[in-house]
Amino acid sequence: MAGLRPKDRRPRAIDLAARLAGLDNPAIAYFARRDLLDEDAGPVSALWELREARRIVARQNLDGSWRYPGGQERIRSRENYDQLETFRQVAILVEMFGFDREHPALARAAEYLFSCQSREGDFRGIYGPQYATTYHGAIMELLIKSGYADDPRIARGFAWLLSVRQDDGGWAVPLRVARVPYMEAQDLGRYPTPIAPVTSRPSSHLVTGMVLRAFAAHPSRRKSGEARRAAAWFVSRLYHRDAYPDRGAPDYWERVSFPFWFTDIVTALDTLSRMEWSMEPAIAAAIDRLRRRRRKDGTLLLKIVRGKLPDLPWWICLAICRSCQRWGVHF
Repeated sequence: MAGLRPKDRRPRAIDLAARLAGLDNPAIAYFARRDLLDEDAGPVSALWELREARRIVARQNLDGSWRYPGGQERIRSRENYDQLETFRQVAILVEMFGFDREHPALARAAEYLFSCQSREGDFRGIYGPQYATTYHGAIMELLIKSGYADDPRIARGFAWLLSVRQDDGGWAVPLRVARVPYMEAQDLGRYPTPIAPVTSRPSSHLVTGMVLRAFAAHPSRRKSGEARRAAAWFVSRLYHRDAYPDRGAPDYWERVSFPFWFTDIVTALDTLSRMEWSMEPAIAAAIDRLRRRRRKDGTLLLKIVRGKLPDLPWWICLAICRSCQRWGVHF
């Protein structure tokens, strides 16, 4: 009939939410019921008893860390490798099983990570003696989500971030601004102290996206003027090339992971939706672009770059659906 448009055959958001809630993975099903279907899914602590969560906890060291498997001393020390591994395991426990500081293992891990905080306020070690603006923001995000938002050590972490931001409102890694390779910068003989920020240089969307995750996770900081200014700059960079070569090409926006690691389009949408950012054209275009990546089963045609769990495509799908839910749009 004239004037009628073909029916949109893409599954509506509620269809995808129901599919997620019906998966055999009890953690994904729990979060889909709670966050997408607005059901009473029960206490999140029930997920703490799942076999995979208990297996991770069983491998925790007495000091709260997890030991990194392998590693090369020429790249970083054993202590700094273990900080990286602890970040990875805490991310799994927090994001996939809902752990918080009420669980003794998470509380021990948090104290271990806080022990890696320097007097200046940054979480240091993963890049040796250098400032690790990237991991600093990501570690802060996990600690805030774990219940440490009001901890004075978190306040120190935010103060440090604001002291090293670029003039255009975002962030970068000082050693990369100075064009020093990561491995070279960890040579204590050549660089015994952190390379100072050069704030007149452009921000990196890779770094800014990771830093903004800490602001977005914090109930009051997400609305601060500093966060809003950085977010405005960040939105303008969606699907653009980074100013620095690390994950610089535009196609890195669709190389994704869960739990979140580096900045990609899924982490970007999660962050901006948590900040209650308005649905700007660049954000709407990104969501529509992801819709066109949908497979028939609901998962997305994106490159997953970390992890081997078979359900990772569904975790990515859950993250995108959560973002769309916050904006009140269908995915």
